[in-house]
Amino acid sequence: MKQHLVLIIGSGFGGQAAAVNLRRIGIDDFAILERRAWMGGTWSQNSYPGAAVDVQSPLYSLSFEPYPWTQMFAEQHELVEYTNHVLAKYKLREKTVLNANVTRVEWDDSRQMWQVFTEHSGTFLAKYLINASGPLSTPVIPNFKGRDTFKGHSFHTNAWDHNYAYQGKRVAIIGSGASAAQVIPAIAPDVKQLHVFQRTPHWVLPRPDRKFSPWQRSLLKVKPLYMLLRRAIYWSLETRMIGFKYSKTMLNLVAQREALHHIKKQIKDPKIQAAVTPDFTIGCKRIILSSTLYPALCRPNVQLHPKDDGIAEINEKGILTAKGQQIDLDLIVYSTGYDATDGVISYPVVGKGGKTVQDFWAEYPRAYLGTCMPGFPNLFVVTGPNTGIGHTSAIFVIEAQMEYIRRAIAATEKQGARSIEVKAEAERDYTDMIHREMKQTVWQSGGCNSWYKSKSGHVIAMFPGFSFTFRQLAKAFKPAHHLFS
Repeated sequence: MKQHLVLIIGSGFGGQAAAVNLRRIGIDDFAILERRAWMGGTWSQNSYPGAAVDVQSPLYSLSFEPYPWTQMFAEQHELVEYTNHVLAKYKLREKTVLNANVTRVEWDDSRQMWQVFTEHSGTFLAKYLINASGPLSTPVIPNFKGRDTFKGHSFHTNAWDHNYAYQGKRVAIIGSGASAAQVIPAIAPDVKQLHVFQRTPHWVLPRPDRKFSPWQRSLLKVKPLYMLLRRAIYWSLETRMIGFKYSKTMLNLVAQREALHHIKKQIKDPKIQAAVTPDFTIGCKRIILSSTLYPALCRPNVQLHPKDDGIAEINEKGILTAKGQQIDLDLIVYSTGYDATDGVISYPVVGKGGKTVQDFWAEYPRAYLGTCMPGFPNLFVVTGPNTGIGHTSAIFVIEAQMEYIRRAIAATEKQGARSIEVKAEAERDYTDMIHREMKQTVWQSGGCNSWYKSKSGHVIAMFPGFSFTFRQLAKAFKPAHHLFS
């Protein structure tokens, strides 16, 4: 049984940020457990055609590691290059155990340590456990009638099969969210037919991308200039929260008007215009940035199937639509999202007294600062409940969580304590505040059902405020909110 002071589960940006921050407080006795045969998290996993980030690259990066990006919105291959750069510079590969799929974690009260059971790499012990597996790590494929009878090829965008040549084939893509919006224009010119099954349209805004010239990239290597650009992007994006929470007039008169103009400018067919126009307030669901999606939907080899022409069943040859059309297919691509709320931790977690996280989350997922829970000492969840952000970089919030995690571990070690645990009343007060504030947001009141909500109807994915507010809360570590043993 291998023992460490800290175990980190996941090697994406959350795991990388955790590792570097542990070293900042003088902790090097840690290991990263990665379930795959390679490191890097979501951007190493999601390699579908057209994959790219939808936040400007200088902000969608770790604050302690600037990078000379080639374009404003980095494509997947460059995000992998950046990830590998961070892993190499901070020597994280030698701290990582690959093929270590965690199947269960359990608190050992006698030892005051976490036992971590893995599928192929044995059992680990650790005083502290940081879950950084990420909310977009468990793909979901709905159980369509007849799904398993299809004799063609199929896969989720999360596991794109690059050995399959889709060129010249009859393809269906199920879903119309962020991944689908990138895949559709990337493959549409090369396939024989493309059928797009859209359950609910999303609001789409133009993507203000640009390539950086060599001299601009050289400026990005100068850290003060890089940080200046980063701050400018950050504050320009932070203003969006005013519309999401405080001013629906701002959403309607600025953002929604621009999105409607985008539809009319790029689509001339009134039927397609109507099919892609949402019936909810912009921002209620994730806003898609794309200047190529609508032109792709207008191609002669592309057919859009809105909700009333959805999937009646999948059969051996393809898809039978709700209107009775049989569509014969070679490939079905599922762009059907992730279990990002109720399934934010994909393995069983057993805390004090045999209580599980699943028990604690029976009504809906909840956590103090989206990071820790009463009854689960020394456990920290990166990108946990209500840490998502709809207007800026998720990495900013991850690093804000690190402010709290670093302080919590440092305080525990300084006191010589065996464990730290958030008090039940502190978690309850925090969660009550979150959902009280959430009522004002477009995510709760914008007239849509989205993956931001759990089965309970509570918005679980998002933080209902400015990202700098979350960071301030995370930095203001309150010992009185915790139990030290």
